[in-house]
Amino acid sequence: MTKVGIASYGITKFSKEDSKIESVLLNSVKKLFDSNSNLNRNDIDAVLVSTNNNSKYLSAVLSEMAGIEPKIAHTVESLCNSGTNAIVSAYSYIASGLADMVLVSGAERYDSPGQVLEWDNSRGEFKHPIFWASIFTKSYKREFSITDEELAIVPVKNHKQAQNNPNAISEKLYSLEDVINSKKLTDDLRLLDCSRPCTGGASILLASEKTCKNCTDNPIWITGIGQKTTSAGFTKNMTFSSMVSTQEAASTALKMSKRDAKDIDVAEVHDAFSVCEPMALESLGLSDKGKGLELINELYATNNLKINPRGGLIGSGHPLGATGLAQTIEITQQLQLCANKRQVDNAKVGLVHNMSAAATSSTVLVLEK
Repeated sequence: MTKVGIASYGITKFSKEDSKIESVLLNSVKKLFDSNSNLNRNDIDAVLVSTNNNSKYLSAVLSEMAGIEPKIAHTVESLCNSGTNAIVSAYSYIASGLADMVLVSGAERYDSPGQVLEWDNSRGEFKHPIFWASIFTKSYKREFSITDEELAIVPVKNHKQAQNNPNAISEKLYSLEDVINSKKLTDDLRLLDCSRPCTGGASILLASEKTCKNCTDNPIWITGIGQKTTSAGFTKNMTFSSMVSTQEAASTALKMSKRDAKDIDVAEVHDAFSVCEPMALESLGLSDKGKGLELINELYATNNLKINPRGGLIGSGHPLGATGLAQTIEITQQLQLCANKRQVDNAKVGLVHNMSAAATSSTVLVLEK
């Protein structure tokens, strides 16, 4: 099977800037090329854009703006899961021989329409993600006898870790009291329990083994991929206290990589809301069921950055189309040992978990040196 690696990447600072989506995409692509002088635009066979923005023909527009004339160009839209879906598509093009080098660029604006799934009438007037997150939170707290105060450690940890991420939107530290006293959105959810939509872009260049080694002395390989969609509407979920699609995607990715959950040195998990981080850790097999918060407390107390070293979605911000790419860039930097103050000691195997719409769809990637 063709080996596929990450040859280069670029990322913008996440912010509330009112930038055009085309400009956000181009800025991260420029950073990608600036970081690697060995790259030739003429070698790029495909350009994939990951976004939920309604702008048209973005892959062709970006290609022209960046001076690329690809054989393949299209856009991937899958809500919060768009970035890793685009990476999987790029991987597939290379593995099949249809392309040798693929640029994946993701971006979103702070006002993206992609937060709400209009199709799902079962949600009635409660279409915003905070409502499914509130159901998850209530269910998880009830099943495992968890309090709001205990869940508050997630944003406290992730905002703290975001302070070492120059691209993060968060610029403040928060205490448990700050989280509990932040604006109440529902019975079970407060403002600081939520990740923030923002403007941001991220780009990754994937290539076949030979091409990747010609471009960089420090390639990172994608060794495992798992994807699972259980439904679109969250009312189809069999449980609201674990993530079935994440469990299945993780099982597939770990099997493909011939790895086990215990082999993971560093992970980016999709903490769209506080409750999502412990749920994801348990569903990924990184923690026992109901014990996710115990692991998070231990990591926080010991300054261990193993989970969400860049601050997760809560600390970094959540520009939907760029999130999965930003997560993958973080794990790439960790494995390249160039994550600076965020660096996890001796990181050799990393995992990315990206999901959509109440975990009705999940993607898991395993990356290795």
